[in-house]
Amino acid sequence: MPDKKNILLIIGGGIAAYKVLEFIRRAQDRGYGITAVMTKAAEEFVTPLSVSTLAKGKLYSNLFDRQEEMDVGHIRLSRLADIVVVAPATANFMAKLAHGLADDLASATLLANDKPILLAPGMNPKMWNHPATQRNVTQLTDDGMHLIGPMSGEMAEDNEAGTGRMAEPLQILDAVDSILQQTNIEDRALSGKHVLITAGPTHEPIDPVRYIANRSSGKQGFAIARAAQRAGASVTLVSGPVKLEPPQGVTLVRVETARQMKQAVEDALPADIAIMSAAVADWRVANSTDKKQKKDGSGTPPALDLTENPDILRFVSQETEHRPMLVVGFAAETNDLVENATKKRKRKGCDWLVANDVSQEDVMGGDTNTVHLITEDGVTAWPKASKQIVADRLIAEIAASAPLRNN
Repeated sequence: MPDKKNILLIIGGGIAAYKVLEFIRRAQDRGYGITAVMTKAAEEFVTPLSVSTLAKGKLYSNLFDRQEEMDVGHIRLSRLADIVVVAPATANFMAKLAHGLADDLASATLLANDKPILLAPGMNPKMWNHPATQRNVTQLTDDGMHLIGPMSGEMAEDNEAGTGRMAEPLQILDAVDSILQQTNIEDRALSGKHVLITAGPTHEPIDPVRYIANRSSGKQGFAIARAAQRAGASVTLVSGPVKLEPPQGVTLVRVETARQMKQAVEDALPADIAIMSAAVADWRVANSTDKKQKKDGSGTPPALDLTENPDILRFVSQETEHRPMLVVGFAAETNDLVENATKKRKRKGCDWLVANDVSQEDVMGGDTNTVHLITEDGVTAWPKASKQIVADRLIAEIAASAPLRNN
């Protein structure tokens, strides 16, 4: 990272708070400055003395400290930081943040903050999966905040396991690097480039009321479009049926079927970069009808004659006249992730392929992703993170890639 960056670390009141001591040390090893804010609940799990010693005395906790608030301390704290990290982000703290509460120094500082915020959730799996927590997570990501984790594994409670473990310190730091790297490329590193992105599912009609589809939400593709637009690119986003608002400044083309998506992609070429993240249906119904198919009482379902859809990724990768400088495909796999995705990259002819394991229940339709980037040079595993962090890192990698540097 260029120059010294400063992290404002807000420590929540969860058992995983003990990990922040290692996080502080590791962050300092990477050249980051650390200022810490502790909630009252956090002091039940880790001592202020331990935190202040490692953070070299830069520790705050009291919103009503008259000395600090003489110069509006909660405002100053956020202004001096390049990024804010909340670890662990408890269910209670995320609920406060999602609803704009500011009744202590930590929450007031976040409400007055204008810097990127990275949340590292840590809680019991049942608390994480509770509908109220998931509503708050959706609100926080919609507000532009980033998430890293939570991870799956054994919990502090006896016989408890599942998704809820706070990410490890190095995983959080990798996410910090990625977010700040994206901030660095927001100086229009992709200015003058046309980026073509596909997102979401396709719907292949059976009759006027039924169709074949998949569980893709389009969130990853929309996040990539947002990251590319922030990096200065002219972005065309071709999306299947999703319930998402397009990022500001992005040209959105809505389609339903795979054939419509292929035509929209053709119409959008030429492009400098193509990122094919859509989950395009492999098959469509050749004998679809223009009237609703009804049961005839025989108990025999109607026969569906399936035919193969056009292969959009292969088309773009092998386009001779308007082939983009860099073509990035996506592979949603349920088993043998790297092996299957590596074969797909060679078969399709794309330059890079982003592979994600969709056997995990929180990927398709969720707000987080765990991916592997597969290139001719090898495979790189990325830690589980919010889809926006994945998008930011992907665009940063693209901006730094040889094809873009040489043009």
